Amino acid sequence: MFEYFYNEILRRTVISFGTLFNNISIKHTNASDQVVSVIKVPLAYGPTQKFLARLNQSPDLNKPTSLTLPRMSFEFTGLTYDPSRKVTTTQTFTVKDPVDGSETKKAYMPVPYNMQFELSIMSKLNDDALQIVEQILPYFQPSYNLSVELVEEIREKRDIPIILENITMQDDYDGDFSTRRVLLYTLRFTAKTYIFGPVSSATRDIIKSAKISYLTGTDITNTTREVVFTSTPRAIKNYTGTVVTNLSKDATTTDTLLTVDDATSIVAKTYLDIEGEEVYVKSKNGNVLNVERGKDGTTITSHLRGAEIKSITAADNALVEEGDDFGFSGSMV
Repeated sequence: MFEYFYNEILRRTVISFGTLFNNISIKHTNASDQVVSVIKVPLAYGPTQKFLARLNQSPDLNKPTSLTLPRMSFEFTGLTYDPSRKVTTTQTFTVKDPVDGSETKKAYMPVPYNMQFELSIMSKLNDDALQIVEQILPYFQPSYNLSVELVEEIREKRDIPIILENITMQDDYDGDFSTRRVLLYTLRFTAKTYIFGPVSSATRDIIKSAKISYLTGTDITNTTREVVFTSTPRAIKNYTGTVVTNLSKDATTTDTLLTVDDATSIVAKTYLDIEGEEVYVKSKNGNVLNVERGKDGTTITSHLRGAEIKSITAADNALVEEGDDFGFSGSMV
């Protein structure tokens, strides 16, 4: 049933979350409000209890310093399915190989999951903790979109909302003189990520004919009727590279009369490809073509004199690429 694959999505999301907080600094000032020191707050991955245990451990004379404050740590604490973002599980999408475009890759739609994170801020001075917190909160209102490349094989990037759920504060101020004070702020986040399955090569054929049989009424001995739908793929761009002529005048986006060098080989009621824009030739008068611009959703653009005009023929229809948004003719029989 299962096959091995590893897209490193959870790992990538954890790393991306951590990078949000790896450039936070605090400043200390003197009585004259002059900055006397700037400290970049260290960030590490791990549970808060681990750092608190190190902070409260017995002194070691072999160590020049104990654990320094302030510091931050973050941890991936949970993973839950998010049904509110569910999509059709059998739906797929295809992309060209991002390296050389030689192969089409296919993947099923991802599964939405919520990842829970905890960010801990440990400080001895309340002002240090407040400086750190104020550098974080303005960016979460209550979410911050983080762009993450989830699947490297198909270069699939998604915006992952990071939502700040709540903040708690703990002040271990009480104790004897040998007990160090620790201010602990805990920020809890939810990252709405997506889990992709394996990526495979896609092979897809264009359906040219489909036949459906159905029954009507109650007499099943003589009620079968054939319904046949046939389609003929029609290319919306030139694949063969055949250039039939060139523009002899500039064409703006509103021009419907195009003047060409030689319209001898152009036939009315056919399609042409002009620098990626598909046009339909309604009629021609000498070397002037009366056309419809931007057919089949192609973009209408300006073209300069000398632009190549390519034909779209049956030879191009036979070369329709996989995944192409081709036009087609259909009939019901």
